[in-house]
Amino acid sequence: MTHIAVLGSTNMDLVTYVAKAPQRGETVTGREFRTIPGGKGANQAIAAARAGATVSMIGAVGNDAYGVRLRDTLEHSGVDTDFLRTVEGPSGTAHIVVDDEGGNAIVVIPGANGTVDHLSPGDEGLIATADALLLQLEIPLAAVVAGAEAARRHGVRTVLTPAPAQPLPPELLRATDLLVPNEYEAVTLTGRPDPREAAAALLEQVPEVVVTLGATGCLYLARGTEALVVPAPRVTAVDSTGAGDTFVGALTVALAEEKPVREALSWAAAAAAISVQREGASASMPYRSEIGAQFSA
Repeated sequence: MTHIAVLGSTNMDLVTYVAKAPQRGETVTGREFRTIPGGKGANQAIAAARAGATVSMIGAVGNDAYGVRLRDTLEHSGVDTDFLRTVEGPSGTAHIVVDDEGGNAIVVIPGANGTVDHLSPGDEGLIATADALLLQLEIPLAAVVAGAEAARRHGVRTVLTPAPAQPLPPELLRATDLLVPNEYEAVTLTGRPDPREAAAALLEQVPEVVVTLGATGCLYLARGTEALVVPAPRVTAVDSTGAGDTFVGALTVALAEEKPVREALSWAAAAAAISVQREGASASMPYRSEIGAQFSA
């Protein structure tokens, strides 16, 4: 069975649903509030586990009620948490506003995630056993670089989601096999407003790039090959929170299973399309059988 390691964040998502997100200085009335386990690392771990992989989570939660619930959610989704540390203080939180068009705005408070600034004993050994390592940027950059370099030493494929968008150090790019930014992140990283131009610029720094384009689908470029544009299934979005993480988790599983690239991208797009039709991040992520049904439709 495919083994995916995830080095990243766990957050409790504090989600408010509104007809229209407030502008600066504006107060609006929401219709609902929920607390939903999330964090880009945990989201990708759950997405990969539901897509059919064996998944191990490396990170930290606080010694609060949120930390207990975050760990339980991962475990109930089939994610191994032996390398998920519990530290003094609060768990990470993400404060999310979701509007009626399914769009969202997010403020992240790192909490315990801020303590994950290095690899702990045993982390590299775990990474070495994986088929792929998933990375994001919601933990300190030093740990992301250390994880990527550990994966490179052991021949493990690294998949990096550059979110929240920030300048990426050369040593991280050198250790990244596949970079998966969304359209905004690709533009932020390169200053190129066109997704294809942005992807081409990123391809000068990493071997493979997938730019996710929301409802439009995704754009794939690899050195020495023609660009692929893979459309997304047409669905009515309810909540796009976690859709990108669903895509990355499912894509990584598909590639680790050696599916052809176009098929892997379409399979991941099918998973993301299911997730946006449901509320929440981790709660919306589909199981392998659901992805297969959507992919075949």
